[in-house]
Amino acid sequence: MEDGPRYNRVLLKLSGEAFAGKQKHGIDQNVLAQLAEQIGHIREMGTAIAIVVGGGNIWRGAQAQKYGMDRVTADYAGMLATVINSLALQDALERAGVVTRTQSAINIQTVAEPFIRRRAIRHLEKGRVVVFAAGTGNPYMTTDTAAALRAIEIGAEVLLMAKNNVDGVYTGDPAKDPTAKKFDTLTHMEALRRRLQVMDATALSLCMDNKLPIIVFDLQAPHSIEDAVCGKQIGTVVRSE
Repeated sequence: MEDGPRYNRVLLKLSGEAFAGKQKHGIDQNVLAQLAEQIGHIREMGTAIAIVVGGGNIWRGAQAQKYGMDRVTADYAGMLATVINSLALQDALERAGVVTRTQSAINIQTVAEPFIRRRAIRHLEKGRVVVFAAGTGNPYMTTDTAAALRAIEIGAEVLLMAKNNVDGVYTGDPAKDPTAKKFDTLTHMEALRRRLQVMDATALSLCMDNKLPIIVFDLQAPHSIEDAVCGKQIGTVVRSE
C-alpha cells in the first residue's frame, strides 16, 4: 500500500464467525487465505501483529448452557474451539510464507506453546505473527476480554476489533433499527455508559483503564485490516477522553 503503517504493534481480534465466511459454521479456507494475505502485507510493512481468535463457528457455550450444560465445562469446550481456529490460521499464514507461533492459555503443548508474555514479545520482535488461543484460560471470560488483556500485556498500540458485516459502532443494532446512527469516534466511558455493543464491559473497562484505543470495523470490507493499521478513516475509533 502507498501509505505507511501508523502503528508499530497491533492486536487483531477475529471472531469465530469470521472463519466460517458465508457458511453458518466450520472454517472457510478461502477466508483463511484472504486473512493470511492481509496479515502478510501488514508484516511486510513492518508492523508487528498478534491475533486473538474466537470459537463461535465451532462451539457456542451459551447454546450448550440452555440445554443444561455446566457453564465452566461449556467455556472450556469453547477454549478448545479457539485452539482449532488458531491452528487453522497458523497453517494458512505459514502457507503464505508468514512465520507464525501459536500460544495457548491452557496446557496443550503438543500443538501450541504455552502463553509466556516475554516469549510472545520476543516472537513479535523477530518478525513473527503470534496467535493467542484459548482466551484467558479462565471460564466466564470472553475472547474480547482476552484480546484486551493480551493487547495490554504485549504493549500493542491499538486493538483492532474486526466485525462481520458491521462497519463500526452504532446507537442501536443497524440490522433491527433503521434509525441507528454510526459513531465515527467515541470514548470508552461513553460506550460503557450507553451500553454500546463494542465488546463486553470487562474488556472495555480494561481498555479504558489502560488508555488502549480500539478500532471497530467491518472485516469484509476490502483491505480493511491494512487500512486500519495505516490509520485510514475506517469504522469507529474508541479512545480515552
